[in-house]
Amino acid sequence: MTRRYGSVVRVAVIALAVVAAAGAQAQRKPKDAMSGYDRSARATLVHPAIVYVSADDNAAHIAEVGPGHEVVVMERNGAWVRVFANTDKPDDEDDRSKPEFSVEDKATPESGWIKDKGIVTPTTANGDAILFGTAANFEEEASQPHAPKDAAAEAHLLYRRVAEYFPDSPLAAEAMFRSADVRWQLDRADISTLPSAKEQEAYLRPQIYEGEMQKVMKLYPNSKFAALAAYDLLDNKLCGDWQGLPKCPEMEAGLYQKYADRYPDSPKAAEALYEATYREGVLVDMYRVEDERKRSEQAAANVQGLANLVKQRYPESDYAARAASIAYCVAQHISVYGNDRD
Repeated sequence: MTRRYGSVVRVAVIALAVVAAAGAQAQRKPKDAMSGYDRSARATLVHPAIVYVSADDNAAHIAEVGPGHEVVVMERNGAWVRVFANTDKPDDEDDRSKPEFSVEDKATPESGWIKDKGIVTPTTANGDAILFGTAANFEEEASQPHAPKDAAAEAHLLYRRVAEYFPDSPLAAEAMFRSADVRWQLDRADISTLPSAKEQEAYLRPQIYEGEMQKVMKLYPNSKFAALAAYDLLDNKLCGDWQGLPKCPEMEAGLYQKYADRYPDSPKAAEALYEATYREGVLVDMYRVEDERKRSEQAAANVQGLANLVKQRYPESDYAARAASIAYCVAQHISVYGNDRD
């Protein structure tokens, strides 16, 4: 998945009339972007829809609405619905530093008619499952070779609608995380193609937008999805290129250990301990090259301790076996970092 999302364009008149700012909601529930307005008028689509000038198949086309984008239903006429299309609001209007994403940036709100099919509103029966399942299907498509152009972007939006439209749904927390994670992975992939991605210091490269991940942690604290969001956020602190120096693996090993200690029940806890184990194994080799024997020996001891910890806490995880492999290589004086040929 290698596309970028964009800032959503919104016409001010439509925004004031249709998409009024939300009042504060109870904790663990996303803000309702249309508080005080008939929520049943707010809708999204699970398929691409053409916006016509009038309720006629032969009428001129004025726009197209993609899956996950919002419309506001104004009127129904048989098999047709009059809508304001592409009225999506920005994720955070006050955040000027977030990256641009094309999927939400190009469509201008239009008034017109669409066919009355594939429209999901906050009052649609089983709507949370419908949106979540559609998003999951798009996400799966996006992971395939030669994926459809906007599959990942559509998954991002549809997951977000689950949490917005159905905040009490048992799917809401996971949907919000998945939406944030899809965007995070796309951002990370894009940033990795920039020359600055190879910079050793994290602050020398563009930072992945954290707003959506922070929102997951705020709305669903102490949940596994908050822990997963916290793991993704580590990406913004990691080095781009170690450049053969111990500074980066030292810092990163500490980050992963702290994460595992703070979120021991996280689905990513075993992976975090493995990543720390690997970096300590790397340090064994780096310190040896720099002729720092004591520090190399201490790193080797850290490897054994971390490998044992992974085995103790997560014996069924693949990461326990992978950490054991690192520990074996270190004990056998086999280089973990770089080439090892005798």
